[in-house]
Amino acid sequence: PLLLLLLSRSSRRRRRLHSLGLAAMPEKRPFERLPADVSPINYSLCLKPDLLDFTFEGKLEAAAQVRQATNQIVMNCADIDIITASYAPEGDEEIHATGFNYQNEDEKVTLSFPSTLQTGTGTLKIDFVGELNDKMKGFYRSKYTTPSGEVRYAAVTQFEATDARRAFPCWDEPAIKATFDISLVVPKDRVALSNMNVIDRKPYPDDENVVEVKFARTPVMSTYLVAFVVGEYDFVETRSKDGVCVRVYTPVGKAEQGKFALEVAAKTLPFYKDYFNVPYPLPKIDLIAIADFAAGAMENWGLVTYRETALLIDPKNSCSSSRQWVALVVGHELAHQWFGNLVTMEWWTHLWLNEGFASWIEYLCVDHCFPEYDIWTQFVSADYTRAQELDALDNSHPIEVSVGHPAEVDEIFDAISYSKGASVIRMLHDYIGDKDFKKGMNMYLTKFQQKNAATEDLWESLENASGKPIAAVMNTWTKQMGFPLIYVEAEQVEDDRLLRLSQRKFCASGPYVGEDCPQWMVPITISTSEDPNHAKLKILMDKPEMNVVLKNVRSDQWVKLNLGTVGFYRTQYSSAMLESLLPGIRDLSLPPVDRLGLQNDLFSLARAGIISTVEVLKVMEAFVNEPNYTVWSDLSCNLGILSTLLSHTDFYEEIQEFVKDVFSPIGERLGWDPKPGEGHLDALLRGLVLGKLGKAGHKATLEEARRRFKDHVEGKQILSADLRSPVYLTVLKHGDGTTLDIMLKLHKQADMQEEKNRIERVLGATLSPELIQKVLTFALSEEVRPQDTVSVIGGVAGGSKHGRKAAWKFIKDNWEELYNRYQGGFLISRLIKLSVEGFAVDKMAGEVKAFFESHPAPSAERTIQQCCENILLNAAWLKRDAESIHQYLLQRKSSPPTA
Repeated sequence: PLLLLLLSRSSRRRRRLHSLGLAAMPEKRPFERLPADVSPINYSLCLKPDLLDFTFEGKLEAAAQVRQATNQIVMNCADIDIITASYAPEGDEEIHATGFNYQNEDEKVTLSFPSTLQTGTGTLKIDFVGELNDKMKGFYRSKYTTPSGEVRYAAVTQFEATDARRAFPCWDEPAIKATFDISLVVPKDRVALSNMNVIDRKPYPDDENVVEVKFARTPVMSTYLVAFVVGEYDFVETRSKDGVCVRVYTPVGKAEQGKFALEVAAKTLPFYKDYFNVPYPLPKIDLIAIADFAAGAMENWGLVTYRETALLIDPKNSCSSSRQWVALVVGHELAHQWFGNLVTMEWWTHLWLNEGFASWIEYLCVDHCFPEYDIWTQFVSADYTRAQELDALDNSHPIEVSVGHPAEVDEIFDAISYSKGASVIRMLHDYIGDKDFKKGMNMYLTKFQQKNAATEDLWESLENASGKPIAAVMNTWTKQMGFPLIYVEAEQVEDDRLLRLSQRKFCASGPYVGEDCPQWMVPITISTSEDPNHAKLKILMDKPEMNVVLKNVRSDQWVKLNLGTVGFYRTQYSSAMLESLLPGIRDLSLPPVDRLGLQNDLFSLARAGIISTVEVLKVMEAFVNEPNYTVWSDLSCNLGILSTLLSHTDFYEEIQEFVKDVFSPIGERLGWDPKPGEGHLDALLRGLVLGKLGKAGHKATLEEARRRFKDHVEGKQILSADLRSPVYLTVLKHGDGTTLDIMLKLHKQADMQEEKNRIERVLGATLSPELIQKVLTFALSEEVRPQDTVSVIGGVAGGSKHGRKAAWKFIKDNWEELYNRYQGGFLISRLIKLSVEGFAVDKMAGEVKAFFESHPAPSAERTIQQCCENILLNAAWLKRDAESIHQYLLQRKSSPPTA
């Protein structure tokens, strides 16, 4: 499913998704995959949900193959009660199971039979009952309000990774594929959907208000991709140019809001069909907005489920970043219909193939549909730098992780699988070239369709297509964690430039110290000021040190590594090389994505203590003429990290002055209102800059925000959607209890989930201790959907120094309720990360570690270690650089820079 991306937008202040650590990972839990002696060929499944009692009844008839004689069948099963079970060998008598032995810890059930089941095919019948839970996993209930204000529940599913077993007993492993014949017995006034099209709807014998809806047989597929939804929805539909029926299902009365996603989906399906050269294999695809939904979206084959905010767009009330987000998520999930659904990973170890690939190609698809988004530059800020931040930690992990137990599987849905996965695929695509990459993808999808594959299988197809040593290169990126820092120095030799390159592992804690340093095979591109947009030279660096000669480069030309910030490494230049690159930032002769990469590399070198933070502040001042949204966005994130760090000092106000100085020239150029001829990126930039200035207390911005907020609340002049976040944030940060009450009232009145989320994310900006408590209490109230509580608490933790302490205390005080809500899903990791990662005192790392030792959260273990590691890194950074930063900021004050 798309999870973390969702989060990339959820807090502009910080796009960080790293996690935490002090100790090595705990030993793995014992785990065994299911025995191979019996396997399914087809599941015929009928489910009858009760939307009032929150239970369901199920009947399963599975055509199965006994491969090895046995007197038991082991399947996955969780929170389900089996009433009867039997097996009938083909053409023989039914044998009733005499025992059901549940292994709850392993989520398995063993059916025991009084006689041996001989090899051959037969029918396994199971009658069972289960619960429509409220945990947003398995077959669960989702609360919604009808247009007339009545609270009702829909029955929906989320099976990835290991929760199909909560809906029906099954062989719940991705490699155990079968076909599915699904029918649902539902109230006749409800919509019933599944992976395939409806083939029959007939009255149910016992009850005239109920119908039985039967769906066509699916192709061979994995259990985690099965889905069904029962509820009340409107829809919009169209046909893609290759004849696939596409529908977007929305809450009742909001069909209009499905049009944007429908348009994107209808453009995307043919794009992927052409790119992979494989047709979409099902007759229809539905995209549906679910009220209570933990991930961003889930790629169930033919029935893709979404959070409302990842699918619904209201032309008047949706901001530009929401449109972009919807386009990316639709692109991501539809890519999975081929990559993941048609060809599926053999085991969760290869999850990254699914997610990394979809997280890369969603950008290719959006770039095709919306070239004006400049989306590949945004990729660097949203995915590439975020993955590097996490992957520099000692508690990172390789892209490929051997996992067994379901709690371990939950844990790898993180920025390494998604964002590092996407980044190394982007690097690989660049190294191979688009033509051979497409050819290799087609070979892979054709060879493994309706089957399962491992990472090596993709490398083999791409190697055959390109003739390059793909496996040898890529194994260095997927099988070991981390990435290299390339150190480069230059020497002019007559008309040529000699470069000396060396690689070492990049560590967040400073230079790598250790015996044998890991090595990578690094595709390196080198450009010069003669032609900044094209590589003068491409090499594969396959040893620790290398010398390279660039022919005909004059001594006054600059040289830059990593054109387009595509290679997954950081670069450290000799001071002479860096000096020559800086004018390229001021005069914009360096391309935007290279300006961004240069600044981001310097910032992370300062965090790691390799250079001084003051050096980076000086470079940041060179960005005064910067026009590009994404470059500003990345700069803003880094200044946000620095602000959070310095909130632990008594000169926090000085860094706010610095932020105002850096952002006010661009703020003045942009103004508050869109100008004719502006586009998507201008709208994003205006929101970013005004929010940054407002939060820092820039006087003119604050006054204008208050004026516009007042007009908005009084209904005189409604704020455009793009200005709401920055205005809300500004008035709350510098407001009082009345402001908070007005915001909570706006939240209650909002009809759109997007607007509710927008408000929820900024509530933490409020500063007074009693208002912070009020916001935290609100986070757990009925007013906030369960998946959104996390961003309210996270907003408080990121809002201020007091907020950070209050949020951590709130989590400890309410741990039981929070854990009960989110256990075993990725939301628990996200909650922990957002609330503790801003601390910068050594003893807090110990406190966090001790709390989770006595309150274990298995699926968040790695996150907790990464958070503790980050707290210690923050503390070291503060000790090392606080004084010199303070001196620099004071000296700037006394001698303002000349523009």
